Amino acid sequence: MSEASHSGLSQAQIAQFIDYGYIKLDGAFDGGLASQGRDLLWSAMGLSLDAPQTWIRPVVRLGFMTGKPFSDAANTPLLHAAYDAIVGEGRWLKPNGLGTFPVRFPSPNEPGDAGWHVDASFGTDNPDFMQWRVNVKSSGRALLMLFLFSDVGELDAPTMIRKGSHGAIAKQLLPAGVDGLTLSELAADGFASTADCEEVLATGEAGTVYLCHPFLVHSAQPHRGSKPRFMAQPPLLPKGEFDPSLPPSAVQVAIRRAIGM
Repeated sequence: MSEASHSGLSQAQIAQFIDYGYIKLDGAFDGGLASQGRDLLWSAMGLSLDAPQTWIRPVVRLGFMTGKPFSDAANTPLLHAAYDAIVGEGRWLKPNGLGTFPVRFPSPNEPGDAGWHVDASFGTDNPDFMQWRVNVKSSGRALLMLFLFSDVGELDAPTMIRKGSHGAIAKQLLPAGVDGLTLSELAADGFASTADCEEVLATGEAGTVYLCHPFLVHSAQPHRGSKPRFMAQPPLLPKGEFDPSLPPSAVQVAIRRAIGM
C-alpha cells in the first residue's frame, strides 16, 4: 500500500481502514457548507428548527441532493485524496451530490428502521430492497460514506458500527461468487458472525466524514438527544469492476485478507 502514502492519508489511517473497516475524517468539509445544507434540508422537509412542535416523526428520509453545497461537501481536496488512497486513483466516480438523508428527530418512539445491516451494491432495480444484492467483489459500490451535517453526540442517534465486521461479511459472501447474496440472505441469522465485534458510535462535529468499507455492518438507532441529526449516507461509486491487473486498493486488501488470499 506504499503507493498511497502521497495521498494525504497516513499509512496508519489506511491500515486502520483495512483492519477496522472505517476511518473518521474530522473537518473533511467546511462547517459553513454543513449549515447551508441544513437550511436546504429544513426547506425540503417543510419543517423548521424554530418549531419543534412540528417534529412529530422520529425520522424523515430525503433523497439525493444535488448541487451546492452538497457537491462541494463531497468533493473537498481532503476527500478526493482519501478516495484515491482507499479506492485507488482513477477508480471512482466524482459525486455530484449527496444522499440519502435520514434526518432523525428527538423522539420517545422507535424509528422503525433500526437494525444491523450492510448496504446493497447492485440489483437495486428490484422493488423489494431486501432482494438487493452484495457480492464479494463489491460490484457497484466502492465505499459506504457517512457525512455529518450537524454535530452528533452519543444521544443524537449516531450510526452504530461493528468494528471489523467487514471481514466476516467477506467470508460469508465468498461462496456465493459473483451473484452474491441478497440482503435477506445476509440478514437471515441477524449477522450473528459479527455479534462479538466492538460497537463504535459515529459521532463528531458537523463536517466530519466516516469512510467505511462496503461490507461494514452498521445500524441506526433512536434519537434521545435534543436537536435533530442531519447525516448523508451515500455510496462512493466505482468506475468499473475491480481490475486484477492493478495494485489492490485498501478495499480489496481488506477483502483478500479476510478470505485468506
